[in-house]
Amino acid sequence: MGRKRAFPWRWRIVALLLLVAMIGAGWAWWQAQHWRPARAQFATQGVLVGAGDGAMDFTTLAAIGADFVYVEASSGERGRDPRLGTNLRALVGGDLPFGVVHSYDPCVAADRQAGNFVTIVPRDATMLPPVIALDKLASECGDPIVEAGVESELTTFLNQIESHTGQSAILKLSPEFEERHDIARRMERGLWLNRDFIQPDYAGRPWTLWTATTHLRGEGSDGPLRWVVVQP
Repeated sequence: MGRKRAFPWRWRIVALLLLVAMIGAGWAWWQAQHWRPARAQFATQGVLVGAGDGAMDFTTLAAIGADFVYVEASSGERGRDPRLGTNLRALVGGDLPFGVVHSYDPCVAADRQAGNFVTIVPRDATMLPPVIALDKLASECGDPIVEAGVESELTTFLNQIESHTGQSAILKLSPEFEERHDIARRMERGLWLNRDFIQPDYAGRPWTLWTATTHLRGEGSDGPLRWVVVQP
């Protein structure tokens, strides 16, 4: 009889633990969707947007705390973000400072990528420094010569787009790209690093921009925002 009475209590304990776990998971989910770094620590904060984010209301984004916007613009030799024109028209002449991001493809010659960038991105001295997203690894190209020449080709590309914009570019490094190619140590450019919730240190030197969360929910966008802060 004692064992029969024990089972209901065990199930009650299991149910209680499950309830606590569900409450904890719900709280963590809510926190993830509303967290962003404290203004006292990072006074300047902004957002990265592209076609994958859908339509953006930049006035509302400014109202919820965005001080600047970076817009995905070009990629590789021919790529162009489908919403680039719409986003630029909404930003040009407005109050939000903005800049553009090019997604670099190590498998494509630097000259051809630079040609794509300068064709798409206007020469505008009021824009923020251009950003080069480095995610794709040269090992994916299947050519050891390409892999060996990553730094040289990237330098050529940077020289051309910096001549076009009149500003030094910022390198948006993924952890995988940095681990493979060790670019942060070799190139004296500002760095943009990525890691949700925890400050990144994988570049071995201080970052300029940090994608602090890719989960933030707020007005101005139908989906989660990629929230970015500036090193004080």
